[in-house]
Amino acid sequence: MDRINTPAPKGRSTISSMGSHALSRGYLVIHSAPAALTKHVEWAIQNLLGKTTVIDWEPQSLVAGTHKSTLEWRDRLGVGAELASALRGWHYLRFEIREESVTENVLYRFTPELGIHRALIDGAGSVLITEHQVMGAMDQDEDSLRQTLANAMGTAWDLELEQFRRADLDTISQSKAI
Repeated sequence: MDRINTPAPKGRSTISSMGSHALSRGYLVIHSAPAALTKHVEWAIQNLLGKTTVIDWEPQSLVAGTHKSTLEWRDRLGVGAELASALRGWHYLRFEIREESVTENVLYRFTPELGIHRALIDGAGSVLITEHQVMGAMDQDEDSLRQTLANAMGTAWDLELEQFRRADLDTISQSKAI
């Protein structure tokens, strides 16, 4: 599904040789999308990643009448943010986007109840909290400090999306057992 197949010039990496057109790779997991929205979601994704992008939908057993899908891409840096912006317009979706590049790794999470959450992450997927966020949290009472740090880490999003991740892992385990 690579859209950019240009070989890197000899002696220089693809990222640095592209200048402002740095490359990234990403993963989109749509945990649940109402069946009526799947075509609209596909069109939004294809608008950003190209008309040849294929989205395979499977029924989502946790929420009746919804479907799930995963997608991997390699494209210009910032596509993850564009996808998150496009998809968050549909209130009933639940999704996660992870975009990795030489300059940064970013995680976007969205649920209907919580909205969108953006966090910088390390290579292992751990959320990174900045000095500014910690200093701001330290100026608060203990309960507010805990809540501010939990929000920065996206704890509420993790708690809500974990059931969908677990269901996906259970499906994978069952298919390998067969």
